[in-house]
Amino acid sequence: MLYVIRHGITDWNLKKKLQGQTDIPLNEEGRRMAKEAAAALRDIHFDLCYSSPLIRAKETAEILLRGRDIPILTDDRLKEMAFGICEGAEDYRHLEGTSIPVLFRTPEKYTDPPEGAESLDDLFARTGEFLTECIYPELNAGKDILIVGHGAMNSAIISNIRHLPRNEFWSTGIPNCKLIRLL
Repeated sequence: MLYVIRHGITDWNLKKKLQGQTDIPLNEEGRRMAKEAAAALRDIHFDLCYSSPLIRAKETAEILLRGRDIPILTDDRLKEMAFGICEGAEDYRHLEGTSIPVLFRTPEKYTDPPEGAESLDDLFARTGEFLTECIYPELNAGKDILIVGHGAMNSAIISNIRHLPRNEFWSTGIPNCKLIRLL
């Protein structure tokens, strides 16, 4: 089985700030969410966990799996999508003058990333490579795997696996600390 979960809440989530690859920690609410998720998931078997190296995801993974003998492996390909010069911007869904609102409203039209940001093609390439190199061999060996990541990055994993068109990139919804079973 393959499962994905998004990290717990951060102060930037509450302020609707675009986090991207900026390394923002969980807040107390995020830690509480992760502890509640850990209790809800305690009977689900995982052989291993892959996590983004960003602290909000890594700490979520550590809380989720505390007391269980499950290795947590970090991989840079699981970092959140890079939003470049727009990281830290508030009310990013309405960030006029950039293509960021396009990404959130009509992802299939997101073709001109801001300076330092990734395109969806870049995000799909790195998450697809991660799936091919790390996940599919483990699944073929019968392992149950948990991926702890981020909103856009998890959406790319889900889209890759389910072969979703770009206009359905956000269709699954990626709530904080809610487990999604993929395979």
